[in-house]
Amino acid sequence: MASDALRLRALEEESGKLKKLLAEAMLDNAILKGVAAKE
Repeated sequence: MASDALRLRALEEESGKLKKLLAEAMLDNAILKGVAAKE
């Protein structure tokens, strides 16, 4: 039971990291598109 809770917490932590990476990548992409549009 405790191991399931630990696994869940680890998965949630990993998910949070991936969401942060994805958000950063999307932001970078939006910035690049904005720069490209101005040229």
